[in-house]
Amino acid sequence: MQSKPILTLDDVKKIAAAAEAEAVKHNWAVTIAIVDDGGHLLWLQRMDGVAPISSHIAPSKAKTAALGRRESRIYEEMINGGRVSFLSAPEIDGLLEGGVPIVFDGHYVGAVGVSGVKSAEDAQIAKAGIAALTA
Repeated sequence: MQSKPILTLDDVKKIAAAAEAEAVKHNWAVTIAIVDDGGHLLWLQRMDGVAPISSHIAPSKAKTAALGRRESRIYEEMINGGRVSFLSAPEIDGLLEGGVPIVFDGHYVGAVGVSGVKSAEDAQIAKAGIAALTA
């Protein structure tokens, strides 16, 4: 039987704080969602001034990245490239850039999804949060 690391509440808080700091540094209002490797919500933080819909989009991006074990932008690129049949894939619906998997010691342990600003900026915030795990 194999063993693998899992996200603890302390890990999640560290990721969330670093992601929030990145957003605040740029004066970006966003929603930050963190999920485990099964796509189950562990953290949701909606900053003041962000559109309410972002509280649905961020967790979807995170779940997509966790279950697919790749950034959610990959799915967006496939669809934009003409593979629209991928819209029917089960269990994932955050097919927009901004969901980033959390990989620790070679294991996929969860993902961060961010929504509220440009997609590349959402991903930047997610990656800044994840970087706090190794800092």
